[in-house]
Amino acid sequence: MRVYVDADACPVAIREILFRAAERRGVRVTLVANQPMRRSGSPNVDLVQVSHGFDVADKEIAKRADAGDLVITSDIPLAAEIIEKGAHALSPRGELYSPETIRARLNMRDFMDTLRASGIHTRGPPALNRSDRQDFANHLDRLLRRHAGR
Repeated sequence: MRVYVDADACPVAIREILFRAAERRGVRVTLVANQPMRRSGSPNVDLVQVSHGFDVADKEIAKRADAGDLVITSDIPLAAEIIEKGAHALSPRGELYSPETIRARLNMRDFMDTLRASGIHTRGPPALNRSDRQDFANHLDRLLRRHAGR
């Protein structure tokens, strides 16, 4: 299992959890971003820097991810594409997207986009908190244990 990270939108605290997992479990973590960023000194962590542009990083992740891989993203359409390929998708808040839940998440995302386009101001997500970080770490650990060696 390889881990791909939609790194431009991934909180630093979550990247740090991923860096520790890469060291502890020996899993390959690839940060995909359209800007330079700090990565750990681990040989298990690499950075793929893509050009600037709408969804360029998402397209690169979708191209690289294979069935059984894990993608860390808040982007619902990317998560849906990854799940369709047979890979796993986990949000930085610890929400494990699944074939059973992704359609509802896509519908809600589209609904919120429609509201914003009509001039209704919606609030963004709350700040990442300790519980979110713990949920993420727990799901990540379970996935890595379950798919170790694949």
